[in-house]
Amino acid sequence: MDDTAGAVPETGPYWRSVLVTGAGGGIGLATALHLAGQGWAVIGTVRTPAQAGLVTRAAAERGCRVRTVLLDLSEPASGAEAMAAVADLTYGGPWAVVNNVVVPQAGSAEDGDDGQARRLIETGLLGAMRICRLALPAMQRGGGGRIVNVSAGPGRAPRWMDGRPGPGRDVLSALTHRLRAECAQLGVRVSLVEPGALATALLAQTVDDPAARCAEGRPGQDGTGALLQVADHRVPGAEAVARTVGRALSSPRPRARYPVGVDARLLVPLSAAALPWRTDPVGRAAAGLLRRPRTTPVQQEWVAAGPERPAR
Repeated sequence: MDDTAGAVPETGPYWRSVLVTGAGGGIGLATALHLAGQGWAVIGTVRTPAQAGLVTRAAAERGCRVRTVLLDLSEPASGAEAMAAVADLTYGGPWAVVNNVVVPQAGSAEDGDDGQARRLIETGLLGAMRICRLALPAMQRGGGGRIVNVSAGPGRAPRWMDGRPGPGRDVLSALTHRLRAECAQLGVRVSLVEPGALATALLAQTVDDPAARCAEGRPGQDGTGALLQVADHRVPGAEAVARTVGRALSSPRPRARYPVGVDARLLVPLSAAALPWRTDPVGRAAAGLLRRPRTTPVQQEWVAAGPERPAR
């Protein structure tokens, strides 16, 4: 079914209401506007009143309406308050939820600190699953619904210089598929949308991360920044993801996964078919990483000593 089929006014019944998280910009805003233009009753979550005003103006320019609620995905109490507000707007709860959990940070696993790691996991993983958990009772009472989780990049294939947000995104991918199996008996269809690199403000912010670390003297970071800058000018925009989300919500038989972009469609099968010793050098070269680790004089002396090396 085409995602334009069956459009009804945004004041329509429960089964046309959809909650879109992260609607303050990028993929979330594009998705909210696209769905509103197709007749969905859209409620977008934003972090600040200023973002709420931006969303309202953008929708007015499109000739549609997007209502907003405040939500901080990293705060459990905020999630409960937001879902209570959404229930008041949607006959007890939304028919569909679109979790837009894209977190714009590139870097290796050693970058950042525990505080940054917790924020990434709380926002990109726990926050998304919390929204699903809070929305499911209303979907069950209504006899069905849809959940679409949007996660940046395929969790089924490794992405170099993605050590900070990558693990949480990988877990979200696995949890989405478990959720799909568990919710089937409730009449709730669950899908995962997997964008590759996208030309959005998020990608522009990601480009700054490796560049900053390179300026600090960290080796191997300049190639990653250069690669992302090239992608920023050659990849599709957030509208491609928005259209895919619309298809996932409107299809009578939604697919489990929706890769978006040539890189997302090719990365997973290539990674699955090739051995790590073949794919790892390609990934390191693309990210601008060193081919082999540098050894210090102490390490060289220790290796040269052979079996007679002193115990450490």
